[in-house]
Amino acid sequence: MSESQKRIINFHIARLQDKSRDVRLKAIAELALLPDPEVLEALQGVFKTDGDLEVRKAAQEAGRNVFIKLKEQNAPGGSAGI
Repeated sequence: MSESQKRIINFHIARLQDKSRDVRLKAIAELALLPDPEVLEALQGVFKTDGDLEVRKAAQEAGRNVFIKLKEQNAPGGSAGI
């Protein structure tokens, strides 16, 4: 992973702690596009602890998408090298 990708992931993970649910939802949507184990862990934390049901549901769905993308990347013939 490049340094810029790491910065983007860290930026969005930090936004998961924002007081605004809209900011948290936007961060979740952005993280869903980034298949990285750190993203999966962060989304799991939101799912377990956020006080807003919509945010928890969004984190759960995003986590599923990230998990699937990671699984596809790590499968034989996956796109991990691209």
